[in-house]
Amino acid sequence: MTRTTPTRRTLLAAAAATVLALGLAACGSDGTGGTGGMDHAASPSATATGTGSAAGHDMAGMSHGPDGGTSGTSGMDGMSGMPGTGGAAADGLAAEQGGYRLDGALSGSEYRFTVTGPDGRALTSYRPEQTKEMHFYAIRSDLSGFRHLHPVMSPDGTWTAPLADLQPGDWRMYASFVPGAGSGAGTGLVLSRTAAVPGQAAPVPLPAAAASTTADGYTVTVAGTPEAGAAGELTVTVSKDGRPVTDLQPYLETYAHLTAFHAGDRAFAHLHPEAKAAEGTGGGPTLAFHAELPKAGDWRLFLQFQTGGTLHTAALTLNVAA
Repeated sequence: MTRTTPTRRTLLAAAAATVLALGLAACGSDGTGGTGGMDHAASPSATATGTGSAAGHDMAGMSHGPDGGTSGTSGMDGMSGMPGTGGAAADGLAAEQGGYRLDGALSGSEYRFTVTGPDGRALTSYRPEQTKEMHFYAIRSDLSGFRHLHPVMSPDGTWTAPLADLQPGDWRMYASFVPGAGSGAGTGLVLSRTAAVPGQAAPVPLPAAAASTTADGYTVTVAGTPEAGAAGELTVTVSKDGRPVTDLQPYLETYAHLTAFHAGDRAFAHLHPEAKAAEGTGGGPTLAFHAELPKAGDWRLFLQFQTGGTLHTAALTLNVAA
């Protein structure tokens, strides 16, 4: 039997400590987690004709306090996970990701903003996603107000989103886009910041979860039971006066556009249609959407669809199980 001397025990302990230190260093070497964004850009629209002017609606929603942050401040208004870092898909609550940064402020009835690229300059190169270079959303803290626009960019990279008649309160502004330049070129991103609309805010309670809602005489029914963090499917059916609607017009390359906001923190999700629209043909009454909502709880869904050249927006609350 070999006897372990004090000197040998000391050497063995030192070697074990070195191995442990190297192992811990290797485990922590990849911890930046700050590059990248969504694998796809959210795509919305704002007009019945798709020209890029406002097409928002103020909808009933939930009363929650402001989520912090002010328009135009530095840093991040929220945190979001990145693909490949162990987190969920980006939830749109960050002001900066992958070297791209959103800065903006309300100016009267407009929200003016820029996206700064990894080189520190205003980004002016964008790749169209669902026919648009920029998809802009605004949502009130209680989810009662919703706007979805396609703003216009000036040559210096400043975007201007018209936001007339916003109700007083705390709003979050989202920019959804695909950079055409920089290290993240071709990768969809959703960045956001908060902005305060002055005046006496009157909170609106969030409507209870429901399977159907109405908008402009149309009835929209949503079927499906998504679970937090798991891929699933939602099926949307559109009817009017008890009859199925089959004349949905193409809108942003699909027959409907569906976005969702999480009650409380306003995490953002774009639910992608599983089929594109075919020009010259009507869509409906049933549409399938790929749904992957990262958090449990109530989500406010906004479905936009077009008939007869008019854009309709229907909203309902969906409860997502843990």
